[in-house]
Amino acid sequence: MKSRRTGPPDGGYGWVVVASAFFVMGLSAAVLKNFGHFFLDIQSHFGVLASTTSWVTSAAIAMFHIGAPAASALTLRFSQRVVIVVGGLLCFLGMSLASLDLSLPWLYLTMGFLEGSGISFSWVPAMSMVNHYFARWRPIAYALASSGECVFSMIFSPVFKWLIETYTWRGALLIIGGLQLNLCVCGALMRPLPAAAEDDAAALPSGRKAVFQCSLLKKPELLLYILFAVFAAAGFFIPTLFLVPFASSLGVEEYWPAFILSVLAVADLAGRLFCGWLANMRLLRSLQLLAVVTTLTGMVLLLLPVGRNFWAILGFALLYGFLFGCMVALHVTSIVDIVTLEGFDSGLGLFMLFRSIGGFIGPPAGGWLVDQTGDYSAAFYLSGCCLVSSAAFVVLVDCLVQRRKSAAAEDHQTLEQQAGKLGRDPETEELRLTG
Repeated sequence: MKSRRTGPPDGGYGWVVVASAFFVMGLSAAVLKNFGHFFLDIQSHFGVLASTTSWVTSAAIAMFHIGAPAASALTLRFSQRVVIVVGGLLCFLGMSLASLDLSLPWLYLTMGFLEGSGISFSWVPAMSMVNHYFARWRPIAYALASSGECVFSMIFSPVFKWLIETYTWRGALLIIGGLQLNLCVCGALMRPLPAAAEDDAAALPSGRKAVFQCSLLKKPELLLYILFAVFAAAGFFIPTLFLVPFASSLGVEEYWPAFILSVLAVADLAGRLFCGWLANMRLLRSLQLLAVVTTLTGMVLLLLPVGRNFWAILGFALLYGFLFGCMVALHVTSIVDIVTLEGFDSGLGLFMLFRSIGGFIGPPAGGWLVDQTGDYSAAFYLSGCCLVSSAAFVVLVDCLVQRRKSAAAEDHQTLEQQAGKLGRDPETEELRLTG
């Protein structure tokens, strides 16, 4: 007897999942974004160079990306709920143990390794859960969930500064660790979907569903999308690193360059929500839309150095922030188009792992160019070129995906014709031929 399969709920409890993922983004990625508030205090406390202190943040970023495949594998083995709860506990341990202030290597281990792993174990399954709960409304659901990173980043910036001034950086770390325990509450709200709602994955034997699919790397579409991730990530992190120094080098007063980053965060939020809504309109395929916004983002960064005063830079920063938000709203959900929902968890883990390469190469390369030329413009030219180049890979991916879908449609039509001649059900015929 053929089992009845249903698709993702596309609503209902799914909106609770989105709300929970919104807080996961805020308590994980937004905390990482605000690590810079501790930088000078830690550097002064230990009396070390800036490059030595920066390894605390670098270690956290590394574990955020490197831990993604492990988070995906554990999600497939257990559930998103379990992995997010573990992530929350790791974040709490990382920040609370860091507050003991034993040594700088101790901070590498706690704020770096433990906190970064906790963020990865929270972020990856939260994104997975949103994508499994939605199909028709997936773009807007993901945009709403990911906007938690922007909202909490704006809130945490003044709050972290106040905590450090009031309780010292060690006390602030302990309080933030306590806040991150709420990730466990978010995880508890992530109710696993019934097997019948897993769509295509429901047709697979349960053993196959629980395996991390490294074999996805054989798909040329995913390999090209990983190349997009590497080039895009190389350009992603450069603008926020050099916008303030660039504005300051033009003689802009000290307070105003920091204001640029606040405006950029607001524009980022607007871009995520707008592009999530636009993607749901289905005017363009998600990959087509991603190629367009990525190209535009690169062009804005190439033009940004033309601005030689505060208002011009602010205008370009607004455009960059908005388009960056559009990219973020699309680049994860597009993985479903490439590897299907069945392979999404594994695909996301691989995507995050390889994206780290670009994230580590980009900022140092931009800094090297600035040192060589004595001009911050060089960093923005590099960033723009990386993003424009990455868009070309998205175009190639879209072509391959459409070719694959066309071939699948033709095969299905052929099966229907053969089944019709034999008087059989097309689905039964397809299962018989595929064994």
